[in-house]
Amino acid sequence: MCHDAVEVLHKMIPDNSLSMVQLFFPDPWHKARHNKRRIVQAPFAELVKSKLKLGGVFHMATDWEAYAEHMLEVMSSIDGYKNLSASNDYVPRPQSRPVTKFEQRGHRLGHGVWDLMFERGK
Repeated sequence: MCHDAVEVLHKMIPDNSLSMVQLFFPDPWHKARHNKRRIVQAPFAELVKSKLKLGGVFHMATDWEAYAEHMLEVMSSIDGYKNLSASNDYVPRPQSRPVTKFEQRGHRLGHGVWDLMFERGK
């Protein structure tokens, strides 16, 4: 399927139906004037939460530190999500996450990689 993810979530995915949503290396829109275009914003995080079952996980990864900080800030601000990091920030890279070309590129450029996992609570 080739379609807009936000539209798919809104129109095609029932509420409380997903065990996990994975968002790996989304466009960081690294210029300050473009930050509003980032997919991880409060309305999107709320939409994902509505589609997750109780205990479902929203797993994100990025190679842009500023975007990782933004993701953490957005996700931490939303009631009903629990950060699965023991230190309340980032989780170690799960072995289950595939290595993407964006991750490989990030490593080549000397970027770090940050994984975030938030569980839907009540």
